[in-house]
Amino acid sequence: MAKEIDERLFRFACRAVDVFGLLNEAGGAGREIARQYLRAATAIGANAAEAAAGQSKADFVAKLAISRKECREVLFWLRLIDAKCLLPKGTVSADLDEARQLAAILSAIVRSAQSSARRGP
Repeated sequence: MAKEIDERLFRFACRAVDVFGLLNEAGGAGREIARQYLRAATAIGANAAEAAAGQSKADFVAKLAISRKECREVLFWLRLIDAKCLLPKGTVSADLDEARQLAAILSAIVRSAQSSARRGP
């Protein structure tokens, strides 16, 4: 995978840590959502990093598919955070946009890898 995507995934995870802190401070439902959001948001980059070191094409595709799945979960949590105003309006707007872009990128990489005739990592 391109270094640029790795860096975007890392920055997204760093931002998720910040959002986690804000949600945790809010307490109540925000605290519970924060935990699930943080797990999913950091798993995107972690699984992509594992994919890059995949032992086979199938391993690469499987790990990236997990990253894509986690990204979709993050989209759900961000939409919920925004809809229920758990943070001030606009706080997660950029994160929502970035998660949508990352999901599209990951989907394209998975599709391309699945259709590639090339075998191996």
